[in-house]
Formats: sequence, structure tokens, C-alpha cells
Amino acid sequence: MNIELIKGDITKIHADAIVNAANSSLLGGGGVDGAIHRAGGKQILEECILIRNRQGKCNTGQAVVTSAGNLPAKYVIHTVGPVWNDNEEESSELLSNCYKNSLQLAESFGIKTVAFPNISTGIYKFPKEKAGKIAVETVRNFQSEIIEKVIFVCFDDENKEIYKKILE
Repeated sequence: MNIELIKGDITKIHADAIVNAANSSLLGGGGVDGAIHRAGGKQILEECILIRNRQGKCNTGQAVVTSAGNLPAKYVIHTVGPVWNDNEEESSELLSNCYKNSLQLAESFGIKTVAFPNISTGIYKFPKEKAGKIAVETVRNFQSEIIEKVIFVCFDDENKEIYKKILE
């Protein structure tokens, strides 16, 4: 599996799937979540409501999939990252699960390219370097015959530099 690093807006990425750093309600919010819902249009929200009606909220570390609405991707994989707290071990495991469960879901849909944002590093306050190491390690350790490429999409220079160092 190839890993690519870019600075950009995840809502403009041409990939089979982009990952949304969602909140547990799946109804949109701020940051990446709000940007994806705004750019993707009401179809994403409608599908999220159907998922919620079927299963309830999405738990931290878990992932669900919808179509991508007006986005250039085919799918949106919504995963709920952990809020950083004093339990570093638990928070780290939950963040790793976001990447693992998203990749497993991608495989089940035959997705070949997946783009990830920097999950939990915004309002959820996960330390950026620690989150980057978890993301890269989890992706590198994931064995897949289906997924060909993972793209880490960093919104700013700071995150891009962190990922660049980790990937070297």
C-alpha cells in the first residue's frame, strides 16, 4: 500500500473514499466534519440520519460509510475520534481504531484509495505529533490486498511537516 502526503482541502480530493472526522451524532459539526457536510450536500446528512435511526450514535473509534454526495470522492467514511484526556493509553487505542476500522470498512466496499484528515487534532485536542505517529503506524501495519493508496491530507503546514518527519 502506497502512502502519499499532501497539504490541501479533503473535500476536493479525488479518491474512492475520504474519511470524515465525525462526531458521534453523525449530523455534521465543525472542522472537517462541517466542511464535508457542507461540500457534500444534503445526501450525506440524509444517509447519516438513516444510519443513526438504524444503529444509534457512532461510538468513538468506530466507522460507518455513506455516499459522497457532491464531493469528488465516491464514499465518505465517518469515524469518531477520541477527545484527548488523561488516559493516554485509552485515547491512543481509540484513535488507532479509527484508522483500522475505516480501512476495514474501505476494504469491504472494494475501495482502492482512501484519504484521511488529521483525526482528533483540532477541537478534540489530541497532540498532533502523537496522533500523526498513531495514524502512520496503524496504516503501515494494516495488511490489505485491496487498498492501493492512503493519502494523508493535512490542512496546514504544521501538520504536513509533522507527517513528513514521521514518514521519513
